[in-house]
Amino acid sequence: MQDKSMFDLDGQVAFVTGAAKGLGFAMAEVVAEHGATVVMTDIDGTALAASVGRLEARGLKVHGEVVDVSDTGVLARSIDATAARFGRLDIAFANAGLSAGSGPMTDAGAMANVDMDRWNRLLQINLTSVFVTIRTAAAHMQARRSGRLIVTASIAGIRGERMCGYAYASTKAAVANLVRQCSIELSAHNVTINAIAPGPFLTDIGQGRLHQPDVAAEFVRDVPLGRLGEPHEIKGLALLLASPASSYITGAVIPIDGGATAS
Repeated sequence: MQDKSMFDLDGQVAFVTGAAKGLGFAMAEVVAEHGATVVMTDIDGTALAASVGRLEARGLKVHGEVVDVSDTGVLARSIDATAARFGRLDIAFANAGLSAGSGPMTDAGAMANVDMDRWNRLLQINLTSVFVTIRTAAAHMQARRSGRLIVTASIAGIRGERMCGYAYASTKAAVANLVRQCSIELSAHNVTINAIAPGPFLTDIGQGRLHQPDVAAEFVRDVPLGRLGEPHEIKGLALLLASPASSYITGAVIPIDGGATAS
C-alpha cells in the first residue's frame, strides 16, 4: 500500500452519531475531507442542519438525519437505510453520549445523590445505543468482510475521575470493554473495532460546563500539557482508525488526553 493511499476514504460510506457538534462533528468532517460520503446524525436538528450546511458549502459529501439514539429501533433503521441507500457501509462512529453531571468530589455528585432516572438514561444512550450501533453496522460490514467501527469511550472509563459522574464513568468503562469483547468476534470477519478515549475536550457536553473557567481549571489540573483539547485535535486519531492505515489495530482503547493517563 502506498503511503498516500493509507488515509484515502474515497468511495467509502460512513455513519456518525452525535455529529452536530464537538467531537462528533470533527469525526464526520475528517472522514468527509478524505473522500467518504458521511451520514451525520444527531438529536439536535437545528445544530445538525447548520453543521451539514457548513460541510456541504465546502463541497463535501454529507447528509443529515435527526436521530435520537435512545430510540434504538430508529437508530438501527437509520443505519440499515444508510447501507441500503449507498449500497455499502464502511465506517461507523458510535459517538453520541451524555454527561452524568458532577463527580464524586461534590455533594451533588456523591453516591447517595445519584439520580437513578439519569443513571438509566445514560445506560440507554452511552451503552445500549453504542451496542446497537455496533451490532447493526457490523452486520453490513461482515457481509462484505470489511469495515471500521469506532466508539467514543473516555479516560473516565479507564481510571477513576474525580470530575466525572458515576453513570458516565461506569458507562464509558463498559463501552471500553465492549470494544474488546466485540473485537474477538469481528476479527474473523475482517472488521476492526476500536475506541477513542478522550480526556477533557472543550465541547458542549454537560451543558457546556467546560466553558466555565473554574470547571475547566479543575480538569486541566490533571493534564500534563496544561490545557483542554480542542475538537479538531481528535481528527488525526479518528482518521487513523477509520482508514486502511489501521488495518492491524483492533480491540484497542486509545487515550487522547494531553498525557492525563500517563501522569
